[in-house]
Amino acid sequence: MRAVIQRVSQASVTIEGQVVSEIASGLLVLLGIMDSDTTEDIQWLSNKLTNLRIFNDADGVMNTSLKDSNGSAIVVSQFTLYAQTKKGNRPSYIKAAKPEIAKPLYEQFIKQFEADLGQVIQTGAFGADMKVALINDGPVTIVMDSKARE
Repeated sequence: MRAVIQRVSQASVTIEGQVVSEIASGLLVLLGIMDSDTTEDIQWLSNKLTNLRIFNDADGVMNTSLKDSNGSAIVVSQFTLYAQTKKGNRPSYIKAAKPEIAKPLYEQFIKQFEADLGQVIQTGAFGADMKVALINDGPVTIVMDSKARE
């Protein structure tokens, strides 16, 4: 799994003119899934997102996790995170999992993240054309890959 994590002061997902998800302070997570992703990848990434200390403590130092700060999260599926651009000018998405594999893994990830964080996670709609809006706080943007464990 590959994730682009953005610390936000607010974020929302709009589909066909309707806001379907909206949060204040927290994380916006863009999530890409490969065919080879497993429950182990889901558990590793969920744990990292829950406990990653990228929120400011009382001294203004990034030393507080999403869980400790009582922040919210939106997770949006994004197969384009596995784009390959080595050849030509049109990206290839061959490494991204097909929807029949990716959707169950995405749903399993949401359930794991909710259990780890102890709250409902906002989402987009898998496979939909979404408009994602955010105010990046910091800015803080981190890329994680469960295969590389970074």
